[in-house]
Amino acid sequence: MACASPHGLATEGTTESTTTVVIGSGLSGLAVASELSRQGIEAIVVDGMQLVSGSARRVDMADPVALTERGEILRLLRHYAQSHHLDIRTTTRAVDLSMAGSSPEAVVHRKKWVISTADGFLLADTIVLTQCAQNQLRRLISTLGLKIGHDLLQAMRALGLYLVGVGDLVAPTTREVLRQAKLVSTAISNQRSQLSLAPAT
Repeated sequence: MACASPHGLATEGTTESTTTVVIGSGLSGLAVASELSRQGIEAIVVDGMQLVSGSARRVDMADPVALTERGEILRLLRHYAQSHHLDIRTTTRAVDLSMAGSSPEAVVHRKKWVISTADGFLLADTIVLTQCAQNQLRRLISTLGLKIGHDLLQAMRALGLYLVGVGDLVAPTTREVLRQAKLVSTAISNQRSQLSLAPAT
């Protein structure tokens, strides 16, 4: 059994490697995990993570039709996850994110992400975040010591960091979440194909 430090980080425990870690096991996380599965990409879904203090400002949907649609799609996604044996860990939370090596050289050479949990560490080429606002992302990237310039999303893609279902003011509609999940899964699949074709350095 892993021992936790005062910050909740594992000091010993298992280390697992996967292609993608999805942070957030709600509608957005299940949608992207399902799309990744359809693309043949291995993923582990963890319940969530408190990136930094504060939380995204969201507005609840008041439309009963939209709520019903969201509930039905969530039910279908849960069924898909169960029937296809997707690795959904609803009792595991990410405690910390870092990059292996954490130096500018390591980032340029696309080293793996390290996701610390109370039980150990997950290593991944890419991460999909589903529960944070853009201001939180900027702080996260800044804590990694990286300069992102003006185009946050382009900088994140270069790092293998993607967003699905994230909004600063209003939660995206269910259809928008599904569209984002499909786009992100395709981007991760394409990125994986490019990396496998690239010559080793």
